[in-house]
Amino acid sequence: MTEPTLLEKYLRLTHEALERVAATPPERSFLRGASDDFLAMARAYLSDAEHFSASGDTERALAAASYAHGWLDAGVRLGILDGGEDDQRFTLFR
Repeated sequence: MTEPTLLEKYLRLTHEALERVAATPPERSFLRGASDDFLAMARAYLSDAEHFSASGDTERALAAASYAHGWLDAGVRLGILDGGEDDQRFTLFR
């Protein structure tokens, strides 16, 4: 069995992270809009990564996957997304 490529690893990691996060602010708060934006950006970049990967552009795919995960990681770090205590997929504050 071959080891996954760096792109495959980041795509899997980002998919897993996206499945685990949830918006934390109350529905009508200003920060809920921010958390929704962070999730939308992560989904859009992950979609771009999959598109680039399917077309064979691995450099752009890896960059887009990294951006997607960065949005999720930043949201968790700021506290507008809840990643639980998962310090394998997210950079927690403490």
